[in-house]
Amino acid sequence: MSAPVLMYTTAVCPFCIRAKQLLKARGVEQIEEVRIDLDPVRRDEMMEKTKRRTVPQIYIGATHVGGCDDLYALDAAGELMPLLETN
Repeated sequence: MSAPVLMYTTAVCPFCIRAKQLLKARGVEQIEEVRIDLDPVRRDEMMEKTKRRTVPQIYIGATHVGGCDDLYALDAAGELMPLLETN
């Protein structure tokens, strides 16, 4: 079982799609998606929590991973799978 994954996304976001593809390839079966383009309150929440305005913003458990590039860097460094397994 993998750690819970929360991802702030929008409808038309190629980086969101790439991030989801990587997570699924690493065994993540469920991603809680928060569509900030549909919910301005959740957009404000994302910006307050992450101090960033871009999507995706990804949380694995309580850990803020960052965006798509951050996720791929974490994977390349061999740190994504341990994070998914321990959180």
